[in-house]
Amino acid sequence: MEDKRRKRFGIRVVFLTAVLAVSLTACANPFQKDGEYGTDEPSSGDKADTGFVVTGPDSYDSADTAIFVSRDGEKGTATFLNLELGKRYTLSIDGTTRFYDKYGESISFEQVEIGDIVDVTFLKSKKHLTTLQLSTGAWSYEDVEKYEINTVRGEVSIGSDIYKLTSNTQYLSEGRSMESMDLNPSDVLSFQGIGSQILTIRVERGHGYLRLANDENFVGGWIEVGQTLIRRITEDMLLLVPEGNYQVNISNKGGGGIKSVTINRNEETTLDIGDLEIPEPQYGMVLFSLDPSYAELYIDGEKVDPSGPVDLLYGIHQLIARAEGYQSVTQYIRVAQESGGFNVVLDANSSEEDKKESTESSTTAVTDYYKVFVDAPEGVEVYLDGNYVGISPCSFRKNAGVHVITLRKNYYETRSYTIQVDDEEKDISFSFAGLIFNGGSTVSGNSASGNSSTR
Repeated sequence: MEDKRRKRFGIRVVFLTAVLAVSLTACANPFQKDGEYGTDEPSSGDKADTGFVVTGPDSYDSADTAIFVSRDGEKGTATFLNLELGKRYTLSIDGTTRFYDKYGESISFEQVEIGDIVDVTFLKSKKHLTTLQLSTGAWSYEDVEKYEINTVRGEVSIGSDIYKLTSNTQYLSEGRSMESMDLNPSDVLSFQGIGSQILTIRVERGHGYLRLANDENFVGGWIEVGQTLIRRITEDMLLLVPEGNYQVNISNKGGGGIKSVTINRNEETTLDIGDLEIPEPQYGMVLFSLDPSYAELYIDGEKVDPSGPVDLLYGIHQLIARAEGYQSVTQYIRVAQESGGFNVVLDANSSEEDKKESTESSTTAVTDYYKVFVDAPEGVEVYLDGNYVGISPCSFRKNAGVHVITLRKNYYETRSYTIQVDDEEKDISFSFAGLIFNGGSTVSGNSASGNSSTR
């Protein structure tokens, strides 16, 4: 009886030993090779194919050159625009994502600006950004003041270089998207692109608006804002001025004065000039020397005889000199003393073709009676190149070239649009977005920034 119990006990011991051996084998490190024990480090040998991919900070399966279009700090994401397909995609960002400048030096995510052209690597399967580097293949022009944007031809001239605008080109101001029509020739811009294409245009220094109050005694006089903006004062004028601090010189019939003003981006500033004194008019005798001597001379739009002294009020005057076979000269002169003189030299036209173009241009200015209509939004003040033209819907004479239309209404944000008017013999109309009310509503108008059509 005792022998039977011992025999059964022995069988159980053998069975438990076998089970334990199997269990130990199953719990062994899956990275170990056969015959290796006693270590927790994975071996460098072959691994079993489990179908599970271990990702690390250097893992990626896709790469792209794209435009960085937005970031979401709360969600920890970044959105990019693919240049080939023109489609946007969003990737997650965490502590493993690394950022570099175009020279490969580490930077922070905050140093990457909206609109930058970047080279990215990412895990498409997990939508995770691995690395971002300011693109080594991109070029940039910073703080450009002299340029020409022609949206009709889709070109931008910077110095002697000409670049192409694309359907992917991004227009940005203070990190927010805008339309090309929102740009103004007075804005200071930065450009980024690849090859001959411009992909990002960023407003570095924008514009605001200047309105004069209590200016009745100065209408017909002149306003100087800084060193470059000189305009005749008209009723209800609204000047578009680059943002910044300025000395404003007001003059009329020898009177006026200087005031300081600060122009903020996209804001309207009112300058009260009612306290400027109007002294007795003072005149200066001005002698003009013209080359060629037979050139015609106009002062403030009126023809004068340059053979003798010309009496002019103290202040700014517009001078125009014309002669057949020569290029006309238009400039502003300041009279600030009892006597003085000015030399005016006209350059000869380079060819008969130039004279022909000049004549055609002059004829067009006189005989062109086609109109530009502003249809929407309704009920807002409309200014053309700073001069008041009416309450929309309204129209004005069509003159080919680049013009600035400004829309204004009390308690609404003032907006301006740069338009290019063609020389076709037909009317043209524009419909712009509704102005934004200070409290968030809009004046009735189209949702698009601007639409044009012909009539």
